[in-house]
Amino acid sequence: MPPSTFPRPAGHALVEALIAQGVHTAFGVPGESYLAALDGFHQHPDRIRFIACRQEGGAAFMAEAQGKLTGRPGICFVTRGPGAANAAIGLHTAFQDSTPMILFIGQVAGDQRDREAFQELDYRQMFGPGTLGMAKWVGEVHDADRLPEYVARAFHTAMQGRPGPVVLVLPEDMLTRPTAAPVLPRVEPVLAWPAPGALREVRSLLLAAQRPFVIVGGSGWDANACEALQRFAEGWQLPVGCAFRFQDLFDNRHANYAGDVGIGINPKLAQRVADADLILAIGPRLGEMTTGGYTLLKAPRPAQKLIHIHAGPEELGRVYAADLMLQSAMACAAKALETLAPPNSLPWTAWTDSAHADFEANHVAPAVAPLDMAEVVKTIARLAPTDSVLTNGAGNFSGWLHRYYRYPALQHGGRTQLAPTSGAMGYGVPAAVAAALLYPDRTVINIAGDGDFLMTGQELSTATGYGAGSRGRGKLIVIVVDNGSYGTIRMHQERDFPGRVSGSDLFNPDFAALARAYGFEAATVAETAQFEPAFAAALAAARPTLLHLKLDTDVSTTRTSLTAIREAARKRSAAS
Repeated sequence: MPPSTFPRPAGHALVEALIAQGVHTAFGVPGESYLAALDGFHQHPDRIRFIACRQEGGAAFMAEAQGKLTGRPGICFVTRGPGAANAAIGLHTAFQDSTPMILFIGQVAGDQRDREAFQELDYRQMFGPGTLGMAKWVGEVHDADRLPEYVARAFHTAMQGRPGPVVLVLPEDMLTRPTAAPVLPRVEPVLAWPAPGALREVRSLLLAAQRPFVIVGGSGWDANACEALQRFAEGWQLPVGCAFRFQDLFDNRHANYAGDVGIGINPKLAQRVADADLILAIGPRLGEMTTGGYTLLKAPRPAQKLIHIHAGPEELGRVYAADLMLQSAMACAAKALETLAPPNSLPWTAWTDSAHADFEANHVAPAVAPLDMAEVVKTIARLAPTDSVLTNGAGNFSGWLHRYYRYPALQHGGRTQLAPTSGAMGYGVPAAVAAALLYPDRTVINIAGDGDFLMTGQELSTATGYGAGSRGRGKLIVIVVDNGSYGTIRMHQERDFPGRVSGSDLFNPDFAALARAYGFEAATVAETAQFEPAFAAALAAARPTLLHLKLDTDVSTTRTSLTAIREAARKRSAAS
């Protein structure tokens, strides 16, 4: 878009600035505090669209998913006070997941500030930046002529180093003021490369190892970087595990793949990480879920030698005193690593082979009746297109997806796994809606728990209202796993207070009937044999589909039942 030289409301200039940054979709809930910006969207219906969501938490999750899928900031607009508070869950998810995102918040007029005016909040205090905050930067625009400057800075900040969310606060009166300020050019992040000397140290540490292990994760990856990582792993015959909910960064069917290092980790894989003599962590923050509560790698000084590569300098050394720390963007790190020449022979090829064999063995599970979730996920993997996007929120139900679905490596169409490392319930449905709207030719499948689904299930109306899963060749399929409980909490209750259930029972609607009210096709599945025909019909349907899966409450995880957990807890109590 050519720079504007004529006065127009700042709200219009804001939308022009977003278009200049390549934004074609924004998510939000409308509010009177940013009417001028909404009018700006109205000015450009063929260049950018505003998706009106049903609750700000859902809108923020959609924007976070947009950031994961595109690698550029997802865009969310909310009104002041309650709107911003509702959106906080998506902001927190973007921060913990290192996802680029910009949250625009309407604000009271400047002449009403600091009086606790209607819905007034101080967003610098609320979302204050920091290593344990919710945003990388919180800015408030008071001068309409500087609005394009603030937008450009927001894009830079969201993408530079460790990606993350930014908050821009927009006073209502500022948005209505005329400005002739031109929009600024499209922002591209500056990418750091690892130092050549550090690469020589990486090679030296690898040559000295007997049992190396790679953990890949974090954001900032693209398909080219994933391909380079695979070539590096192949050349050095390294076993590769994916950090918690980053399973689509390495081909799960590859002979070097060892599994996901996260919740519900294969016990043999956990032991392998602990037994390794060198951990090469490429991209992950090495947080609680990936390190088994900081036990697989003991903090602050692991038993293993540790090479930590991360895009954000503030992350390096924050928890772990690594033997070698490299600041690098993932798009650069993988390409640099693949230039390291391996020796003619390597002492750990059997180690790598056994790691993959353990992964394959972990796909074998005892049959569960009447509904076997392992078979459900394996059926999805067999029938769904390879570029399908899989989404989920938080809950024990996600363990079946993590264990039994085999993700291909990140493709040129973007990520295929959208899941919150923050553990936010309600993420999966909005993320699926966003993915279906952004990529109408890709199949999008959400697996949700019953408690998880009802936190944001109203966004099904956003899906039908804007044609998600009804346009293009793609499909939108929502699978609700209904066990009548907050399953994760019930599991912990049985472990710590066996037989004493409190607050974890759920009283659910008929999810299939509810979905039909939203305009979805729907079916109920109570037995394993019913799932494949129901899923095949969903893949062929002209409209989005919800499948309501009825699961026995006792089926707790991929490895155990509530009965077994309760009995083990009682035996421990009796022994003590």
